[in-house]
Amino acid sequence: MKEGANLYLVGPMGVGKTTIGRLVAQRLGRPFVDLDEEIEARAGADIPWIFDVEGEEGFRRREAALLAEVAQKRGWVVATGGGVVLRADNRRLMRQSGVVVFLDASVEQLYRRTRRDRRRPLLQVPDRRAALRALKEVRDPLYREAAHLVLPVDGLSSRRVTELLLEALAGLD
Repeated sequence: MKEGANLYLVGPMGVGKTTIGRLVAQRLGRPFVDLDEEIEARAGADIPWIFDVEGEEGFRRREAALLAEVAQKRGWVVATGGGVVLRADNRRLMRQSGVVVFLDASVEQLYRRTRRDRRRPLLQVPDRRAALRALKEVRDPLYREAAHLVLPVDGLSSRRVTELLLEALAGLD
């Protein structure tokens, strides 16, 4: 991976972008940012509140503005929100300013990891599996379009995913 390139982790909610991003940043000695956490810090409110007040479109505007800001930096590891790929400009910006890795997981694994989570607005529905399936159907092709690298993570620990990701990145040089 090029020295100054950012590393963007994309994928569905619950796949482990934040955990893996922190581990990779630590191993590479790079700064780390989680876009969702940064949006919450700047807004002084959590994402469910932003969705309630501004709607998903308001949240996506904040996300795109922050991504544009982060893309100006060099050498960062960035955990994106699950829906960052919905905007073509975001996909293009990530590809141009860094390496995009799609952390891919099955609906069943995502369900297991999110089934008790009350902070994800798009999963506050009676049938979470159906919601996750619908999101995957729409977003999966967009993750793949954005990605330089697809890394299947089903059944793997965060440490193992980190090792595999670092090995794959070393092969991109």
